[in-house]
Amino acid sequence: MVREPIVAGQFYEDARLKEQLEECFAGVDVSENRKLKACISPHAGYVFSGKCAAHSFSNMPKADTYVVLGLSHEGHANSVSHVDWKTPLGVLKNDTEFSQKLNIVNNELSHNHEHSIEVQLPFLQHVHPDAKIVPIIVSDHSGVAKEIDRVTRELGRKIIIIASSDFTHYGPSYNYMPFKENVKENLYKLDKEAIDFILKFDVKGFLGYVDKTGATICGKEPIAALLEYCRLVGIGKAKLLKYHTSGDILGDYSAAVGYASIGFY
Repeated sequence: MVREPIVAGQFYEDARLKEQLEECFAGVDVSENRKLKACISPHAGYVFSGKCAAHSFSNMPKADTYVVLGLSHEGHANSVSHVDWKTPLGVLKNDTEFSQKLNIVNNELSHNHEHSIEVQLPFLQHVHPDAKIVPIIVSDHSGVAKEIDRVTRELGRKIIIIASSDFTHYGPSYNYMPFKENVKENLYKLDKEAIDFILKFDVKGFLGYVDKTGATICGKEPIAALLEYCRLVGIGKAKLLKYHTSGDILGDYSAAVGYASIGFY
C-alpha cells in the first residue's frame, strides 16, 4: 500500500515540481543547517510558503530517518502511518521498523486527506531522494516526544524531526481579526512573540500564549512535541531562519497567513 499525493497540482506543481523546487531553493544557502537536528517548516502552497520552507531544508544533513510531525485539519487524533508515501518525484519509503515500534495508533485514513505532512515531502526528496520517513499526526503532544526518543534509542537511529506548521491565519475567512489597523505590523508582532517562546524552548509559555491570544497557529501541537523532544535529548540552540506572510507575496493583508522556518541544532 502506498499513500498517494492529494494536493499535487494544487499546493505544488505536478509535472514541473522539480523546477518549482529549484525556484524555491534559488539563493537560499543556510550553512548552519549542516548541524540541523530538527526544524519547523510551513505547509501552504509553494507560491506562498515555498521560499520560506526551503530555508529549513537547505543543507539538511543525511539521517537514517526523518520523523515528520503534521496535524489533522479534520480533527483526527494522534496517528502514525506505516505505509510508503508517493509524490510526483517518486516514492518515499516508510521506516516501518521505527513506525511500527511506536506506541501511537496506526490509522491510515486520518492521513489520506491531510496535506500538512505531504507538502513537506518534495522538499525532503529534493535534498535526500532516498530518505526514509515516519509520518505522524500530532493532535495531542503529550508523550509523543518520549515515544520518538524511546524508539530512536532502541534502534540506534540518527533522526531529524520536521514539524509542519503555518503561523497565524488572519482575516474573516479564518474568523480571526484581533486587530483591523496596521495589520502587517501587528501580524508580525503576534507571530514574533510566539516564535520567541519557541526559540527559548518554552513549551508551556508557547501554548499559553496561543491560548491567551487565540493565535491561529495550526501546528501548535506538532511544534510542542518537537520542543519537548529537543529538551529531552539536549538540543539547545534554535534560530529563526525565515519569516514572512502571504500578505507580503500578494500585497494584501485582508486575509494573510504567517510562515516561519526555524532550525534546531
